[in-house]
Amino acid sequence: MASSGVRTLTFVAAALAGIIATTVGRAEPLRPNIVFIMADDLGNADLGYRGGQVKTPNIDRLASEGVRLEDFYGEPVCTPSRAALMTGRYPMRYGLQTLVIFPSHTYGLPTDEKTLPQALKEAGYKTLMVGKWHLGHADKKYWPQNRGFDYFYGNVVGEVDYFTRERGGLIDWQRNGVFLEEHGYYTDLIGDDAVKLIDEQDGEQPFFLYFASLAPHAPYQAPESAIDRYKSVADPLRRTYSAMISLLDAQVGRIVAELDKKGLRENTLVLFASDNGGATNGLFAEGAKSNAERAEQQGGVQMDQKTPASNAPLKGGKGSLWEGGVRVVAFANWPGKLKPRVVDAPLDMVDVMPTLLDLAGAKGSPDHPFDGRDMWATIAEGAPSPHEDILINVEAFRGAVRKGDWKLVKIALLPGKTQLFNLAQDPGETTDVAAENPEIVKDLEARLLTYAKEQKPSLWIKAQPAFVGEQGKTILDPDFDIDDSGLPHEKIELPAK
Repeated sequence: MASSGVRTLTFVAAALAGIIATTVGRAEPLRPNIVFIMADDLGNADLGYRGGQVKTPNIDRLASEGVRLEDFYGEPVCTPSRAALMTGRYPMRYGLQTLVIFPSHTYGLPTDEKTLPQALKEAGYKTLMVGKWHLGHADKKYWPQNRGFDYFYGNVVGEVDYFTRERGGLIDWQRNGVFLEEHGYYTDLIGDDAVKLIDEQDGEQPFFLYFASLAPHAPYQAPESAIDRYKSVADPLRRTYSAMISLLDAQVGRIVAELDKKGLRENTLVLFASDNGGATNGLFAEGAKSNAERAEQQGGVQMDQKTPASNAPLKGGKGSLWEGGVRVVAFANWPGKLKPRVVDAPLDMVDVMPTLLDLAGAKGSPDHPFDGRDMWATIAEGAPSPHEDILINVEAFRGAVRKGDWKLVKIALLPGKTQLFNLAQDPGETTDVAAENPEIVKDLEARLLTYAKEQKPSLWIKAQPAFVGEQGKTILDPDFDIDDSGLPHEKIELPAK
């Protein structure tokens, strides 16, 4: 009887230990391979699985067989959203909360911020990136290969021509610091490189692949053969935009197929997200370019022109604090580890880094605490959001914060405006209910102001007065010999498509 009692106690102790390990954290990191696919300016309603008319069978399959994150937030525009991904911290912590890094700007993601690839590399991961960086270009210290990536192939500024990679008279296209002039379409080229990189993996060392697509960001360009698939679409911009998304989908399919071919799929977590919502006007589609520059470039749009993306039924688009600008398409897929489900709990781009570091057994920086939270339990088990509130963004002149179903939007420019929305009842933000809920307004406004007091001065606001109305000339690292790089000084002629 005594031995039976001991066995019983031992069993109970083991069971309790298992429960504690499950609820508190994983005793051993899972250390999956990680592929993060970032779409650029993708409309919330433009994928097949979301009811859109664009043909996206590969993305649709990953989403339907994975965990759809229906309340996932990015930032209003490209640079802040990518910074949130790379740091696990709100961009206002380091001055990247306003707009994007223009070609003329010399700042970048501050080098004291520990990045996601740096942390994964320290934990033994191979770190690889293809595509668009947009976190600093004027000094090599900001480039991806100096921020934790073992390998980089792509462009460091923002948008470029999809066929020439030209921007402002320079070709912004490199492999590990060596600038290239290559023929081919942007999305195909980074897809080719991603497949090659996966093929080189031995299955022993885990890897992190950041596939940062430029598509479907403007300029709206695609091969004619791809555009012809959408002949039934009346609007020519919408035809090209749809083709760009389908071409991105094709590369997603190739990446998954190569993972399967190499026997890596079962231990690879694939995450997909857009950086922000689709651009719904020409101003935010192509930033502060003049209308003359836009007209000159194939696929450019005028500042007041309606763009082809759709975020329906959400309000607003890229550049705004409305849900159409910041609530983005996102999902996670890992066969055998994640069962298909739809998650409506609020999550944020800053959650990606702490989640992946926990899975990988990696560590962040103690003196730069995360704003993000480990969202694995929410994704894998349907647990509630790990956040009490989520800062959507805060700047000197505006901000927004979400707590539960409530979202507060504050415009600080005189005369100012503070609005409150119940997103569960009104996801389209059609009805301001601030007057009926003064205590909720008081609570959320206090939270937003607390964040505002913690923000660092906007680097964009400090830099931009010298270039009012224009993005300015592209500035590269002054120590970099442009003549030896193959980058032309004069504006190049765009070849026939």
